[in-house]
Parts: sequence; structure tokens; C-alpha cells
Amino acid sequence: MSENLSSFTEPTDESLSVHAVQAKWQKYWADNDTFLAGGEEDTRPRKFVLAMFPYPSGDLHMGHAENYLYSDIVARFWRHRGHNVLNPIGWDSFGLPAENAAIRRGADPREWTYQNIDQQKQAFKSYGVSFDWSRELHTSDPEYYHWNQWLFLKLHERGLAYRKKSPVNWCPNDQTVLANEQVVDGRCERCGTEVVKKKLTQWYFKITDYADRLLDDLNQLEGRWPHKVLQMQRNWIGRSIGADVDFRIEGREEPVTVFSTRPDTLHGATFFVVAPDAELATELVADAPAEVQTSFAEYLATVQKTTDIERQATDRPKTGVFLGRYAINPVNGEKMPIWAADYVLADYGTGAVMAVPAHDQRDLDFARAFDLPVKVVVDTTAPVTGAMPIIQVDEEGVPIDTGAATVDDQHPSVTGVALSGEGRMINSGDLNGLSKRNAVARAIEQLVASGTGRASKNYRLRDWLISRQRFWGTPIPMLHHEDGHVTPVPEAQLPVKLPSVEGLDLSPKGTSPLGAAESWVRTVDPISGDPVLRDADTMDTFVDSSWYFLRFLSPNSDQFAFDPAEAARWAPVDSYVGGVEHAILHLLYARFITKVLFDMGLIDFTEPFSSLINQGMVILNGAKMSKSKGNLVLFEDELGAHGADAVRVGMAFAGPVEDDKDWADVSTTGAQKFLARAMRLSHEVSSPVDVLFKDGNAALRRGTHHLLAEAPALVEQTKFNVLVARLMELVNLTRKTIDSGAGASDPAVREAVETIAVMLDLIAPHTAEEMWEALGHEPSVGLVTWRQADPALLVEDTITAVVQVGGKVRAQFDVSAKISEAELEALARADERVIRAIGDKEIVKVIVRAPKIVSFAVKG
Repeated sequence: MSENLSSFTEPTDESLSVHAVQAKWQKYWADNDTFLAGGEEDTRPRKFVLAMFPYPSGDLHMGHAENYLYSDIVARFWRHRGHNVLNPIGWDSFGLPAENAAIRRGADPREWTYQNIDQQKQAFKSYGVSFDWSRELHTSDPEYYHWNQWLFLKLHERGLAYRKKSPVNWCPNDQTVLANEQVVDGRCERCGTEVVKKKLTQWYFKITDYADRLLDDLNQLEGRWPHKVLQMQRNWIGRSIGADVDFRIEGREEPVTVFSTRPDTLHGATFFVVAPDAELATELVADAPAEVQTSFAEYLATVQKTTDIERQATDRPKTGVFLGRYAINPVNGEKMPIWAADYVLADYGTGAVMAVPAHDQRDLDFARAFDLPVKVVVDTTAPVTGAMPIIQVDEEGVPIDTGAATVDDQHPSVTGVALSGEGRMINSGDLNGLSKRNAVARAIEQLVASGTGRASKNYRLRDWLISRQRFWGTPIPMLHHEDGHVTPVPEAQLPVKLPSVEGLDLSPKGTSPLGAAESWVRTVDPISGDPVLRDADTMDTFVDSSWYFLRFLSPNSDQFAFDPAEAARWAPVDSYVGGVEHAILHLLYARFITKVLFDMGLIDFTEPFSSLINQGMVILNGAKMSKSKGNLVLFEDELGAHGADAVRVGMAFAGPVEDDKDWADVSTTGAQKFLARAMRLSHEVSSPVDVLFKDGNAALRRGTHHLLAEAPALVEQTKFNVLVARLMELVNLTRKTIDSGAGASDPAVREAVETIAVMLDLIAPHTAEEMWEALGHEPSVGLVTWRQADPALLVEDTITAVVQVGGKVRAQFDVSAKISEAELEALARADERVIRAIGDKEIVKVIVRAPKIVSFAVKG
């Protein structure tokens, strides 16, 4: 950067209180509804700008200061560009932190939540964020969660909400279920407690029905979402193409279906593996000898204490137990022993896999650990040192076992490395000699012909587990009858409101506290009149945030979740700003619900967020801020010490949006001085308000119009730090022009200062309003349309030419933009600084690139 904040040493104007200026303009914006989005009659083009809404956990932190600054810059920019902008705010106000805080205090989570919302709301207003406060929402209001329940019922109608018993992630500390995505490195993302497996009957959303669309539609977002986020989504969905293969089990009537991406390797399947916590494993061992049942029970107990992350670790020793049963290989009729092993997960397909140890590393490790047979069916022979084969062969040269890429000149060596590369099929009957691609296709044809398999797809993605055993969430609108069947609450009776906490013990105990609210949980089915129990679980808070952007369009409606006509006008969101930590969870769920609503005919788009901006973290002295580390910088303290605009300018200038910013390096003091210098310019301008901007200092006019030309692209490319630097340059150039004798009455000075005020509104809105008023204009500067750059002023009359001698810059001087190469070289040779640098050295080469550079290569 050519400018830095520390270069602004001019003292602030002590007669002007930063906080008084803030209060003045914040009151003006509130009194005049300055930032309310225009209604249906507003014909301007529309922009929907949204920052991921905050959780009300207390005071805002510096991460909030960054996130909402960036979204506010974008919102203010589009207003200046003549757009009708919707920039709403709300609170993601259900969830565990509020409930846990209430338990610690012996209070109602409502009190803690809404007190924090009031605190954060005041902080946002103090920060000068241009929100449309008329659309404020809280997900913990019945007026909001009414529509969570409506959405649940709509999904249930479409077969997308269902209930099943299955192993789930369980947090022993918070005593609640966690979705797979809420388990980080085997621990609860909220409290850090190690997660265990537990079998429960839970509600799920069938997101897997949309797996293909969720994956394929990412192509719509290329170039508009960060590549990293798109890749994370693709990996999480994890589509695999292959075949479902039916294996007959001795003594079992129904076959077991296994998915495989490599049906061509079926001839190499030598054993069968079942997840120990899958129902299939329990069934298969039911009639086994007592010693087998005992060893299985002991093994299962051990596995249930192990997280999925640990079970999938590649460097972990393989463990398992033989179940005393055999599967039949459908392509060759061979018996395959069935083992229970923890490296297979219960929720992957049927919880069973065919093991092809020669060509899968996990299977090979298991086979070596338990002395199971290994059969090579893909010849991956390739030239290596000594041109020896990399697989073990028998006396006739037929590959019989898996080997390694490490060999000597005399003998192949087996090192336990599976052969996962490409090659030709061997030991595979009719498939012999085929490449992988052709062999897979042929193998599927053979499975179909024999009735033992079919082409299929599988996904890493699992259905969305939404049940939570906590109080502070949306009640699930279902009724449980005495005979076991479950029916929905009629839509007309929504919302099912949370009961009072009076008399309830909210402490975690493994079941929802709502189950103990007798007068609430016991009710009557309005249709049959039968006594029923309400569902005592609440919904995952990611349900709340999966569609909240649409509720902003009709925040006060009691007739519908959102008006489809408003959705057609405003949605999808044009610019969405938030942290990359939500790249999988929130974004995936919002994309799923959007597609469901599209299928319901309520919206006309399939992706919720057209453009995504991910910001970096705000750290301190190289470390993540946290209360436990004692390095937390409080947002409120920074606002009080430096003022909103200085915090905003310091943050914007700190670096690229996507980079982490170290608050220790952010110069709020320098920002204050820069803003004071800009403010002083506005008070010095003496030319009339209606002066024509066609005369005046030519260099200053060119500087102003170069910024007008460059700034839109800088904002759209989120180069906010570069924009601040360019504003600094124009402030300095304006100051220099005034002090050099042109004077503050020069029309070019007014043009420059007005441009600074209008652009500064993006980053320092209070200062910008004050400058605009000092320049004699009516507020609000936030609604002023940016001027267009004059193309004639973008043409350079002069250029700074650089002269190098021996690769070092020795001289610079201004020349005509139209100077010829010969003229430029002559000027360079005549310059005293260049003459001294060359001295008695021999010039061996001259490179001239008019009008910018002359380079002399010398020797001696």
C-alpha cells in the first residue's frame, strides 16, 4: 500500500466529540427510517444483502465487528449505485448456550436470551450498521418457530420427515443428540466433551433424497462462492458410483445388499465385514455358540465407547470378532467368513461391506491381522528399478498376493501395501484382460443378468438428525398415541408453544425436560379426541437458520412463513457474508430447504445465496481470542475507546477480507487521525455548493476520477483494504493541492472532498454524514448516487518514467504519455543521476519501454 494509517499524524479536533457525532447521526437514521427497504412501488433494481445472523451469547466480539462491517459496506455500496437494498437483522436465539446459562443461574432461558439481544442490538446501532430494523426477528419467538413447525409438517407430508431408531452421536455433558456435522474430531462442537454412540428413536429430515441435486447444483455457484467451500460441500455429500450386490447368508432367507464402487473386484472378495453396532451383526450372532455371543458382546461394548472419527483412523490397529457365519460370493459361490469390525460404520449402507484385501488398504490390514486370504484380481504391474513386478507371483508368474512398490533387483517384496492403482483384470473369469472402466460395466451387466445386483449410487451424506433432548428449541409438532402411532398437530393449532419453565428441571438428564411438563406433554388429539402425548424433543437450531432469510421478507405475517410474491421480488440473497466455519452445516441445510420449497412451488430459485463472502478470523497476538485464554478484546470497549468509525476503518484496512486479522496490528489511533484529516477538509472547502466541476486543478481532478473509476470494482471484488488506501491517497492529494496555493475555493477541491465523503460512507458513515453536512448538503449521504468517472480525465497527460542501471532504480521523472522510445532514452542518458551511476562502466544493453522504463545493463 502506498499509504498507511500511522502516516496520519494530524491531531484530532478536540472540539468535536466522536461519540456526539455518532449519537447525532444514529438518531437521524432512526428518526427518518433511512435504511428501510423500499416497498413494491419502488422501481429501483433490488439487492438483498445479508450477514449470517448472530447468536445472542452476550456482547458482540471483534469477529462480529468484522462480519457486519463487510456486509454493511456491500449494502451501502449498492444504495450508492442506485439500488433498493434489503439489509435485515435477526437473532438465532434458540440453542444450548442459553439453556446451559439458565441452568447455571437458575433462571428462564428467555430472560438470558432477550437481555443479550438488547445488549447486542445497542452495539449494532452504535456501530452504525445500516440495518432495516423494521424486519428484526428472533427465532425463539412463537411468531417465528410457528413456521419451523409448519415447515416440519410440510416435510412430513412429502415423506421427508420420518422417525427411526438408530445409533446416534451423544454428548454425555450436554445430554443431547448431535448431528454428524456437530462432532468435531470426535468431540461435541459446543462443549468439547468426547462424543459416544447411543441408540435412540429420533426424527430425521431425508436430505439424502436431494443428494444429487445438492451436488450437481454446486456448478451454479462456481466463481460466486469460494472454491474451498464448494469443495467442502462436494466432499461432504461424497457421491460414489458403483453397484448394489446381493450376498446370500447361510441360514438366512433374505440376502444382504452391499454397495461397492468396484464390483469388478468381486472375484477378489475373500471375507465379509459387518459393523458391530449394526442390527445385522446382532441378528447374525443370535444363534451362534455362547462363546461367540460373549466375545461379540464384549467387543460391541468396547466399540460403543469409540467415536466414528477414531474408528475411521487409518493408523489404528484393526480389531474384530468372527461371527461364526458365512456369506456366499455371488460370482463364484465361494464361502466368505463374516466378521464384525469397527472400521465399518453402521450407517454406511446396510452396515456391511465385501472385503477385497488385495485392493483396499483397510481390508488388507484386517486380513493381515487375522490371517485371512488375499487374492489379487487387478494386475497393476509397472516398471520400477530393475523392472521387477510389484506383485507377488507363483511359479507360473500368476499374481497370487498383494505386494509393494518397494523391490530390489532380485526379488519382489511384500510390504502390506494394497494395490489400488489402475490395471488389467486377472483371476476374474470373463473379466480377465479388461480395463477397470470396462470391467465395472461388464460386472454390473453380469450381476443384473444373474439377479444378484444392479447399478447404484451411494453417498457419504446421511439424513439430517433434527431431534434434540433439550428445552430451549422449537417443539416438534407431533402427537404420540397409546397404540404407538404418531400423528401431526393440525396446522390450524400451530404454534405449539413452549411451556413455562416454572417447576421444570432443565438440567441435562438424557431425556427432554419437556417430558416432565405434565400439563403440557399430556393433551388430546383434536381430531380423534384420544389422549395423546406431545413429542418431548425439540428441533435442531439449524432448522431455524435453514430458511430465516425468507422470513425477513414477511417478518410480521401470521398467514404464511413468507409471501411468495415477496420472494419473487427479493430472493435469492445477492450477497451473503459469514465465516467459513459454516461451510458445511448451515449452508448445506439452507440449500436443502430451498430445494424443498422450490418443489412445493413457493419459490422460483434453487440456490439460496447467489454470492458468498467468507471473512477470516480476528485474532490477538497470533492466537484465537477466548475468555479462557484471557485475551478477549471486547467490542463495546473498542467502540468506547476509539469510536465506531475508527474501528471500522481500522478493520477494513487490516487486510484482505478472507485473511485472519490480528487486532494487535490494527491501528485505530491512525484511523482516528485519518478521519480527522478528512473531516477538516470538508470544513475548509469554500467554493459554492452548486459550483460546476469542470475547472480547477487538473492533477486533483484526475486523482478524483481515477478513484471514481476504480472504486466500484474494488468493492465488488471485496478489496476493501485497497479502497481505504485509495481514499487516503486522495485525502493527501487534496491536502497537498490546497496547501500548494490552489486554495480551498478551487472547484476541484470540492469535487474531491465530496467524492471522499460519499465513498467514506461505506466504511465510516458517521464521519461521512458530518462531512456531507459541512459541505452544505442535506443528509443522508448514504443515499447519494455515486458519480461516474469522466473518461477524458482518465487519460494520463504525464507518466512517471523509471530509469534502472544494473537492475537498480537510479532516477525517476515525469514525461509525456506519448513520448517516443528514442526521446525517453535520450532523456535518461542526459540525467545527472544516471550519468553518475554508469560512470566508466560499459553499457552492454539498453531496454526501453516508453513511456515507463529505461534499463541500462552495464559491466566493469
